[in-house]
Amino acid sequence: MALLNSLFAGVSGLRNHQAMMDVIGNNIANVNTIGFKSSRVTFSDTFNQFLKAGTNPTDTSGGTNSFQIGLGMKVNSVDRNWNQGTFERTGIISDLALQGPGMFVLKSNGENFYSRAGAFTFDADGRLVSSQNGAIVQGKVANSDGAIPPGNNLEDIIIDTNLKLPAVATSQIKWGGNLKSNAVLTRTEEVVQRGNINSSLPGPFVSQTSVYNEYGEKYNLKVTYTKTANPDEYDLDWEVLDEDGVSLGTGQITPLQFVDDGNGNWGLDAASLALFNGVNNRVNIPVNNIDFKLNATGISQNSTTSTLSISADGNRQPNVVTGSVTVFDTLGTAHQVTMKFTKIGDNQWTWTASVPGTSTENGQVAAATGTITFNADGTLSPENIAPTNPQLSFLPKGGANPSIIDLDFGSAFAGVTQTSASSVVSALSQNGSASATLSNMNIDQYGNIVGIFTNGNSKTLAQLMVSTFANLNGLISNGDNMYTAYANSGEPRIGALGEETGTTVQSGALEQSNVDLSEEFTRMIVSQRGFQANARVITTADTLLQEITSLVR
Repeated sequence: MALLNSLFAGVSGLRNHQAMMDVIGNNIANVNTIGFKSSRVTFSDTFNQFLKAGTNPTDTSGGTNSFQIGLGMKVNSVDRNWNQGTFERTGIISDLALQGPGMFVLKSNGENFYSRAGAFTFDADGRLVSSQNGAIVQGKVANSDGAIPPGNNLEDIIIDTNLKLPAVATSQIKWGGNLKSNAVLTRTEEVVQRGNINSSLPGPFVSQTSVYNEYGEKYNLKVTYTKTANPDEYDLDWEVLDEDGVSLGTGQITPLQFVDDGNGNWGLDAASLALFNGVNNRVNIPVNNIDFKLNATGISQNSTTSTLSISADGNRQPNVVTGSVTVFDTLGTAHQVTMKFTKIGDNQWTWTASVPGTSTENGQVAAATGTITFNADGTLSPENIAPTNPQLSFLPKGGANPSIIDLDFGSAFAGVTQTSASSVVSALSQNGSASATLSNMNIDQYGNIVGIFTNGNSKTLAQLMVSTFANLNGLISNGDNMYTAYANSGEPRIGALGEETGTTVQSGALEQSNVDLSEEFTRMIVSQRGFQANARVITTADTLLQEITSLVR
């Protein structure tokens, strides 16, 4: 019987080392299988036969050990190695690789499966599916506002590739920037006339220049000198015209009397000079916000050539700070809103928001104006904005609803400020958008599938969910890189990627097999040697049996 025991022990060694070789072969075969987890075999001995039982020691004799002979070996376990595999970049957005213990949840024929293989694609119905067998990836689909519903209820991830976003009318523009505190006033402050009037010519003598109101709007000033019936005496007439040549206001400073100072220099007499030091020399048209001083004290009159010149504030450009932004109406049509700031006093500025006539139904420029007053530290308080709730309203061309846009200048140092830094103003944001179609998608590390639309906006469309298990080795493989929960795996715990599951996902990559070839080849040698040794036990036992049978000859 002893020879038969060794024979059967050798047979068990052959059989179980063959099982070890089968596992090694399967590992090596799947060395390039995405998401594959390698397995290993452990062995244990089987029952042992007692030849002699041990005894306890006594006062007069020592104890004896038991004598046992093993009856072979068996497979103790076949365990999977769930260590993280390396990532291979693919650049395909729907290729996903998990970092951490989570597993993708897939549904096929009404049954849930779990997988580490993230080679997914979108099918004709927009469902995210496994490219191997069409199993549908599970997660949560966002509502129309892009919000992911709470809870862990799973559903098929479906992305409508023809998804469109409706136009959103702009209802608010936030402005930011700085207005230079020591900038000069925007409006024209003084117009200076210099040069000579040729006394030998009958006149009239005309000169013109551009002037600006407190909003930086451009007008034309026309100054005319006309001889009167008195010798060396002139009337000074001024007229302000708009850019279309329409007269906005006129005035006269008279009489201007030229006298000889005794050296042949003909300048204004004292009474005429006094005219330019009072209030009569102001050009003031309140309805157009025009107010400046006219100074002609430098004019002379003699028989030489006329050399009249005129300049407003030394020909400086008006101090106008502008910024613009594109807004949208209810039909998604784009309109350009221009914001203009002009200085009217210390810490005081006007603002004007406008859209061009090409954007309005009646073809007229739509504008809103007001003032802002800064605090001494350059900050802006909401109560110092007039009107209190500044808005720009216009009726867009093309049939859209009227646009009413709130203008937010901010407060404190958030928004528009006034410091000694250079002037620059721009729109920080506007909340409208044109209608758009889905053009691309991104998947972030937390499994959020975000749609990128043709208008540049983004919207969350769905969220991947993963499952974790108390015992991954309790899962059973169903092929196609998929597993199902079984007796000792524990119930699947569905959760979102991130801290909840300790798992994140990398888009555009695949997790590779964690098979270590050097380790597998080493185990192959061990398996081969074990198989050979057990085969030698069988052949040796067979030789001994032959000797026993030869005893009867």
